[in-house]
Amino acid sequence: MKHDICHAPVALTDAAALNSWNAMIRAFLAHKPATPQHLADTLDAAPDFAMGYAARGLFALMLGRAEMWQVAEDARTAAHQAARSSLPSARERGWLDALDHWLADSPTGAVAALETVLDRWPQDTLSAKASHGIRFILGDAPGMRASVERVLPAHGADHPLRGYLMGCHAFTLEETGDYGAAERAGRAGLTLAPDDAWGLHAVAHVHDMRNEPDAGIALIEGFSSAWEGSNNFRYHVWWHKALLHLDRGETDVVLALYDRQIRADRTDDYRDIANATSLLMRLHLDGVAVGDRWDELGALAQNRIDDGCLVFADLHYQLALSGAGKTGAVREMTARFARDARKSGDMADRVADPGLSALAGLTAFAEGRYATAFENLSAARPKMQSIGGSHAQRDVFERITIDAGLRAGHFDATEQIMLDRLALRAGHADRFAESRFEQLSRLRRIPAQ
Repeated sequence: MKHDICHAPVALTDAAALNSWNAMIRAFLAHKPATPQHLADTLDAAPDFAMGYAARGLFALMLGRAEMWQVAEDARTAAHQAARSSLPSARERGWLDALDHWLADSPTGAVAALETVLDRWPQDTLSAKASHGIRFILGDAPGMRASVERVLPAHGADHPLRGYLMGCHAFTLEETGDYGAAERAGRAGLTLAPDDAWGLHAVAHVHDMRNEPDAGIALIEGFSSAWEGSNNFRYHVWWHKALLHLDRGETDVVLALYDRQIRADRTDDYRDIANATSLLMRLHLDGVAVGDRWDELGALAQNRIDDGCLVFADLHYQLALSGAGKTGAVREMTARFARDARKSGDMADRVADPGLSALAGLTAFAEGRYATAFENLSAARPKMQSIGGSHAQRDVFERITIDAGLRAGHFDATEQIMLDRLALRAGHADRFAESRFEQLSRLRRIPAQ
């Protein structure tokens, strides 16, 4: 049996198909827009390649869009049909099992299936990245780190994809609070894989958490090779740049980045909506007028009320609906959450807790009911990591919680949340922290220290 660029067995005998598959792996690791085309070329050349169809299905589900569910179902049908006409390897079987689990509402089962592949082939960077991506959706930072660290030894200096796995490692180190090691791993990975947008963004996270906006901006501007050729992930990199400029108080620069980069293509990809809504919300909390920018996001979010794929996406849709003043749509989302919370499965569990409380808190905040907002958002906090995303992405909910508490007069409880947030950042106070601690002191009529 042949082996692919991951040094793992692959059921491809045709040279053109193997070349396309290897190109797909590199593109997937680097977040390149050519990924689906390379996969399509692979399957055109090898129509009985079960793992290829399984990859198509898993990649579709990672997009977090309701219409992708049928794409994944069709891919599963094709994968199993191909498997019946051949003898799939354990690697292929693991990918088929992963797709089956996710389509049965168990992305945790999908992760377990991919980890069985890595048990046998720890050098399989493709399976490692897929497991990493699903764990990210599930908010499992410790699991991401453990997974990467157990396969790192199999990605030695001779492994052609070592740099990309180092980028994954950097992100897991950052999300588990080891900021110095994260920066070192991320920068070392970029020397091996200069087009690794994920690794670059991991280091940008470090600079955000350590309140180093100058260094973060210089990083993004200095490593354009990492994001210039990426898919819509480049908008997320620009979002990080906007956060860093916001921390320097450069709101004009932030709005220009929003208009010219972050929302240059007005897509309704949930990740792009999350970038936009969370940035507008940060500006709103700081008293910056954003004009009619909410209207476009609200119109797109209104079409996603019934998606129900990811709580992370839904909460950002709710921000957009509230920002655009779509009160009827806000109520529809609330009703859909109530229905979904009664279902079973990994995502339904997350809708029930923390989703219901978080959604109620965001709605109350938008309506000026700050005591209710603080009560609900505080109740959601212990499990908010389970909705997925990163510390930086979920920080918008932390900021709303803090502002709700200050406005409602819950000073002691709010101060503890502010201290928790500061501790997560290893004691590095950003502009938001400084302004809210000052505000808290004024509200308590104690001079700021």
